[in-house]
Order: sequence, then C-alpha cells, then structure tokens
Amino acid sequence: MFKSAVIAVVDDDERMLVSLDSLLRAYGYTVKTYSSALAFLDTGDCEHTDCLISDIQMPGMCGVELYEALAAKNAHIPTLFITGKPGLPPQFSARVRKPEGYFSKPFDTQALLACIERALKRGR
Repeated sequence: MFKSAVIAVVDDDERMLVSLDSLLRAYGYTVKTYSSALAFLDTGDCEHTDCLISDIQMPGMCGVELYEALAAKNAHIPTLFITGKPGLPPQFSARVRKPEGYFSKPFDTQALLACIERALKRGR
C-alpha cells in the first residue's frame, strides 16, 4: 500500500466527502477533500495529488470538464470517477488518458481501494 499517497476527493455531496475521507484515512492514505472541481483547481494541489477521485455530475464544472482541464495543464493525475447516475462511462477527448476507473454509487469499497492501488502503482 502507498501509505504516503495523497488522494484528492472532489464531490459536491458532503456525505460522500466525509465517507470517502474516513474510508481512505482508515487505509492509511492522506486525504484532501473539495466540494467542487473549481475548488480543487483553485488550490493548485494537483502537483501534490497522487490520485484523484471525482464525482461526474457536479454544479459548475463537472468531473469530465475537470479531467479535461487537468490534461490541458499537462497534469495527468490517475483518476477514478464516481457517479450517482449509472450508465455508459463518459467520453473524453483524444488528448487525455483513459481514467483508471468508473464506479456507480453505491460502489464496492474493496473494488475502489483495489483500483486506487493499481492506479498508484502505474503512477503518472
């Protein structure tokens, strides 16, 4: 396990932020939470983020737009998407890497943790 890894969680649902923060800290990760995509971008924390977990549907900038904005800055953070609206995974432009994972809420926490570990092994 990558215990020193910094995981950023971006979600407009406060309960999801608290839940993921608690889960990930219990597994030894350093966690930073953000209530919007713009809040994450405004902090400049992307250089210090080892893995990003983002909701897709959020007011303002959605998770897909966040992922595209990071790619435009050449910030390729291993990213997992979570969504409350299951369906086909989102489509991205050709210039971005494929996200590491896509999870519908409620999701299997062990599958999420395994995906984070794989993403951290691959790195940026």
